[in-house]
Amino acid sequence: MGIVNVTPDSFSDGGQFIDPDHAVAHALALVAQGAAILDIGGESTRPGATPVTEAEELRRVLPVIERLAAQTQIPLSIDTQKPAVARAALAAGASIVNDIAANRADDALWRIVAEAGAGYVCMHMQGTPATMQLQPRYTDVVAEVGAFFAARLQRLQCCGVSAEQVVLDVGIGFGKTVEQNLQLLAGLGSFTKLNRPLLLGVSRKSFLGTFSGAPVAERLPAALACSTLARAAGVQMFRTHDVAATVAALRLTEAIAAADRLEKDEVLRRSQTAATEQ
Repeated sequence: MGIVNVTPDSFSDGGQFIDPDHAVAHALALVAQGAAILDIGGESTRPGATPVTEAEELRRVLPVIERLAAQTQIPLSIDTQKPAVARAALAAGASIVNDIAANRADDALWRIVAEAGAGYVCMHMQGTPATMQLQPRYTDVVAEVGAFFAARLQRLQCCGVSAEQVVLDVGIGFGKTVEQNLQLLAGLGSFTKLNRPLLLGVSRKSFLGTFSGAPVAERLPAALACSTLARAAGVQMFRTHDVAATVAALRLTEAIAAADRLEKDEVLRRSQTAATEQ
């Protein structure tokens, strides 16, 4: 999932693609690098971010979605918390809603997703972007995020959104400390029991720099380490600014896993053959 931030203030590339021409060109470049989905967002959700109006968010994203829908067959995702923006984006050609605010109480956005038959990324966040990093607290972050997902899948079904439409995102960096992020990364395999695809978004996030002091532009190696480990744990979707490098790392990870499976199958075959001959 290639990231297309149509914003002036996103933490790593704010302002670079605020112009629709630049945003579309960037998105098509990500497709050429191997992106299977494009995620278009018009409101920064970095810690402490100031919300933008519905009208401004629509002004930013709709021209980009409309033009991309006409120029590529790649599925388009709208990264938004606003029901009206989701509805307009889906009408313009998006087919997925990436919702960082799945902790919402109101069900208006979910009913829009149900009506459109769209995909839905259900992300865990404690608080809001403005408050989420103000001393986030959990007793057991892995268990609590898992319980959140189970409850949300039930609520979504009540609103007409089937489980088959839903992808789960643990929300790395959204209301979590560095230690809590690490616990979630270590526990990713536990979320596969919910039988839904998992999405991971770690690209360029601040916790990656905690261990090396690397600035935003130099956090790719750490993000790739997270992504390859996450792929081995069962994660199937990766939201990233750095598509080409992530695709290359994941392809090698999968090739190694496939070779390991073949080796294990061969060992099993030999043992079965030996047992039969005895």
